[in-house]
Amino acid sequence: MSTPKWIDVTTENLYSLDHFVIPSHYEQEIESILIPHGIIMDRVEKLAKLIAADIPDVEEPSLVVCCVLKGGHQFFADLINQIKKLQTASGKSIKLSLEFLKVKSYHNEQSTGEVSFSLTKNELMYYKGKNILIVEDIIDTGRTMQKILEKLSEYEPASVKVTSLLIKKTPLSNGYIPDYVGFAIPDAFVVGYALDYNEHFRDLDHIAVISEHGKEAYAL
Repeated sequence: MSTPKWIDVTTENLYSLDHFVIPSHYEQEIESILIPHGIIMDRVEKLAKLIAADIPDVEEPSLVVCCVLKGGHQFFADLINQIKKLQTASGKSIKLSLEFLKVKSYHNEQSTGEVSFSLTKNELMYYKGKNILIVEDIIDTGRTMQKILEKLSEYEPASVKVTSLLIKKTPLSNGYIPDYVGFAIPDAFVVGYALDYNEHFRDLDHIAVISEHGKEAYAL
C-alpha cells in the first residue's frame, strides 16, 4: 500500500474554537479550526525535505521559488526557511532565488473563472532554463494553476514543479494535482495562515472554516 501524497482532512477533524487562541476580532467570524498552526508547521517542514530531495544534485544546485500572492506568502516564507536548512544528497547547499506572482480569481467565496496575473515579458524570460518551484496556498478548481503553467511553458524553463499547502476536494476540480501537497481539505471556504476572504483573516495563524456571520460581515 503506497503512502498518500498528502494528509487527508475531513469534517470529523474540526476543532472547537475553545481549544485555541483566536484574535478577538474573529471570534464570531469563524466556525471551527480545521488545521491548527502547529500541525501546519510540521507539515511544511516535511514538504521542504521532499522538495530538497528532488533538487538535481549538480555542482551548483539551485531553485527559483515563485510565490503566488497574496495567499501563498506565509506558506512561502515558512517553506523557504525550512529549505535553507537543507542540503542535497552529497551535502551541497541549495542556492535559492525568490520571485513573486500576484494572482486574483475570487470574488467573495466564489471563483470568478477569470484569472488575472501580472508578469511582463522580461520577467518571464528570467525563467528560461531555470528549475522552478511554484508555491501556492490552495488548489481549488485547478484552473488558475494550469493557466500559470501554460504561460510559463512558453519561456522554456528547465523544470517546473508546484507545491500547494492545500487542495480542495470539490466536484468543480479539473483533476489537477500539484507535485507536493500539504493537506486535502473538505469542500468548504477556509481562511487563515494568509488565506483570505476579501482581504480579511490573513492575520489568523490557524486554518479555519469561515462562519456565515463572517461571510456576511466581510462581503463586498
